[in-house]
Amino acid sequence: MLRPRIIPSLLIHDNGLVKTVQFKSPKYVGDPINAVKIFNEKAVDELAVFDIDATINRREPNYNLIERLANQSRMPLCYGGGVKNVEQAQRIFGLGIEKIAFSSAICDNPNIIPLVADRVGTQSVIAVLDVKKKMFGGYEIYINNGKKATGLNPIEFAAKLEKLGAGEIVINSIDHDGMMNGFDMNLIDKIRESISIPLTVLGGAGSLVDIGKVIEKHGVIGIAAGSLFVFKGVYKAVLINYPNRDEKDALIKKNI
Repeated sequence: MLRPRIIPSLLIHDNGLVKTVQFKSPKYVGDPINAVKIFNEKAVDELAVFDIDATINRREPNYNLIERLANQSRMPLCYGGGVKNVEQAQRIFGLGIEKIAFSSAICDNPNIIPLVADRVGTQSVIAVLDVKKKMFGGYEIYINNGKKATGLNPIEFAAKLEKLGAGEIVINSIDHDGMMNGFDMNLIDKIRESISIPLTVLGGAGSLVDIGKVIEKHGVIGIAAGSLFVFKGVYKAVLINYPNRDEKDALIKKNI
């Protein structure tokens, strides 16, 4: 039986683990390898790791770090950051990564999706869309850590990526990133209506209640969070955390 997936999202900056607020002001929160080890013990559903430096600095993915992460991980691992072609993707899969996330590259060249899917399988190709609200209504996709507008409509573009062979869409709200004030439910609704492939949502989770609201409305869906799983309490003390099995089961049963 398919179940909702609750996914910690980790950001890598200067080889350290950081958390941002609306894609700005990265705050160091620890060592990514140690974080993976802790999440292993907490038996998380899946882990997503994004290198937020690679594309901005126009460099190759950090294969050494990716290999170390994959060797430590005992859960399905998704990696994104700096991947621009099939050869890079195949090398990363060879290091033990189960899914590769594309963001800036697919906005520049959506046809990379079928090329990679033909080599490694549709289920392993993830499209990440970083989205902001437009001033006068609607949404727009941004790239380069939220610094560059693309003019692309995320609802229309998500449907296009599905047709090209993407196995999953990750929709990330820049406006809600790190705010811990709940997800952009309107954005989620619109994307969910436009695609039939798996959808994961990111940006805004401040509590398990926020996650429950998404599950209640959309059932089997991926819910990712950063701040919720690296901070604890009103003062945001750094503490890796994740719901235990009983908490997660209760959350899912209550909302499905």
